[in-house]
Amino acid sequence: MGRLVGAIVAVVILVVAGGAVFLANWEIPAPSQPIEKTIPNDRFPR
Repeated sequence: MGRLVGAIVAVVILVVAGGAVFLANWEIPAPSQPIEKTIPNDRFPR
């Protein structure tokens, strides 16, 4: 039973580490369109 739990923990650690490496190396493109939102003046305190 202990070997099974150890194997599952090792696989989970490998998956998390692999995901972290993937996200660290992924070049996410910047947004290509500007976003404009109109905010009413009532939302700002005076």
